[in-house]
Amino acid sequence: MNKIFIPLLISTVAGFSTMLGSLVILFKFKHNQYNKFITFSLSFSIAIMIGISIVDLIPESLFKCIYTYGFMKSLIIMVIAFLISYIIISYLNNLMNKKEIKEDLYKLGILNMLVLILHNLPEGIATFLSSYKDISLGLQLGLAITLHNIPEGIAIAVPIYYAEGSKLKAFKATFISSIAEPLGALLAFLFLKNYVTDLMISIVLLFVAGLMITLSIQEMLPKALEYKEKKWLIIGFSMGLILLILNIILGL
Repeated sequence: MNKIFIPLLISTVAGFSTMLGSLVILFKFKHNQYNKFITFSLSFSIAIMIGISIVDLIPESLFKCIYTYGFMKSLIIMVIAFLISYIIISYLNNLMNKKEIKEDLYKLGILNMLVLILHNLPEGIATFLSSYKDISLGLQLGLAITLHNIPEGIAIAVPIYYAEGSKLKAFKATFISSIAEPLGALLAFLFLKNYVTDLMISIVLLFVAGLMITLSIQEMLPKALEYKEKKWLIIGFSMGLILLILNIILGL
């Protein structure tokens, strides 16, 4: 029983750590501080999302692909994954414009939610399978995911809250993203544990890395620059990079 329960618990805790990031909207800021806080939150999240992709997802996934397919085929797979990512982000953006979602911050929050759902599903599968094979490895992976899920919660909750003024909508969107991780773990337990391979997860995570990098550069960065708070932009990036470096130093 513990062999199943503990991997599911690790995946669930890691997933719901996203909700911790959403708690920042409970802090009170003066009206003239809104732009600074939004700029900081966006740039902090950008650093985490791009950093995770470049430092973690891409190298590990690409290495596994190269081991199976060779360098050139793996490079082609990565290029295709990034191209599909660009097309999906552009399509979702256009779809929201057609639905007359004109508030840029709200649209950004929803895009973040959708992308991070796609991120959390394979993460949940990977965490469950790792924990199922080796609890200590699963705990290490779960802790790493917990640390980077917190700023991802900020990336969803802050734009939606400051666009709509509704804490409920911000918490709801973050919660939907959070449950994707334990859902991935549940899918792995019920259907996939005998079929999913490390290579399959690696290809999916290459695609996810493409989504996060595209979203960060195409949507989040222009919005952060729009507020013209250069100091807080730099502080946000720096704090995100410090967190990434701590992850690397601690071996998470």
